[in-house]
Amino acid sequence: MNKGMLIVVSGPSGCGKGTILAEILKNDKFFYSISATTRNPRPGEVDGVNYHFLTKQKFEELIAGDGMLEYAAYCDNYYGTPKKPVEDMLNAGKHVILEIEVQGAMKIKEKCPDAVFVFILPPSLKELRRRLNKRGTESEEVIEKRLGEAAGEIKYAYKYDYALINGELSEAVDDLLSIIRAEELNTKNSENNINEVLENA
Repeated sequence: MNKGMLIVVSGPSGCGKGTILAEILKNDKFFYSISATTRNPRPGEVDGVNYHFLTKQKFEELIAGDGMLEYAAYCDNYYGTPKKPVEDMLNAGKHVILEIEVQGAMKIKEKCPDAVFVFILPPSLKELRRRLNKRGTESEEVIEKRLGEAAGEIKYAYKYDYALINGELSEAVDDLLSIIRAEELNTKNSENNINEVLENA
């Protein structure tokens, strides 16, 4: 059995990452990595579903013991990716999907250079504005801020292995599955398959 791949997915708010990944995750060969945080749960949030909610002491113990793939402090709380569930699932042959912002992704790239990095782009900033407006959850001021952040994030797309435009959902899902399939067939991920052929000569 080949080891699973770590697939890091980033993209600006409103580009449709969650919708694409919801389709991908219908296949049980994928595992979605849940982030950890020290902030309090919001109404309706469930521990182990939305986040792993940890005490500050527990989070700092994980940092000290090299138990986090990456982490950051934001608004007096820690956010990060616990290492053990990711490693356990990769060793079990599952592909682990990590949905993360660009700074965290760059930290992962330093630690896990063999991971597959995919950046999801909107068709245009104009379309991104339309999607954010359609949500109806944010003020015009917040939308402007998000668009400014999006332009900065998109500049990081060059540091990823693949850039995928989310215009039509079904095409974007097919594109991501094609990327993953190509990586599965990459010789760096096919060592066990190659050895099996040689052993059964």
